[in-house]
Amino acid sequence: MDKSIIIKLQKTFEDYARNVKGVEFWFARDLQSLLDYDKWENFAHVLEKAKIACKNSGQDIENHFPEVKKTINMPKEAIKEIIDYMLTRYACYLIAQNGDPRKEQIAFAINSTKRKKLAKI
Repeated sequence: MDKSIIIKLQKTFEDYARNVKGVEFWFARDLQSLLDYDKWENFAHVLEKAKIACKNSGQDIENHFPEVKKTINMPKEAIKEIIDYMLTRYACYLIAQNGDPRKEQIAFAINSTKRKKLAKI
């Protein structure tokens, strides 16, 4: 993968981080687009797999995937309530691990995580 793409992907991921009262998180709908998922339904499937992995690792899903509701504007001045999630860094890692590895962004996230783990050994 081209070094400039790696730098861009890493910077973009960090740019989407939010911080409220010292708690860092990402919104799932932002991560969806960052990881190149066009449809929420496809990304929601990855989210569910990541939640299962979270539970199986002994973690509380609610600590890493708290659900929030957002209101969005629709045509003709209508509004709609949608579900989103506030994701911890760990939740983002689990999503990357359970995503489609054919997507360049997913492959980058998986390999970045592996490099960090190897550096600690």
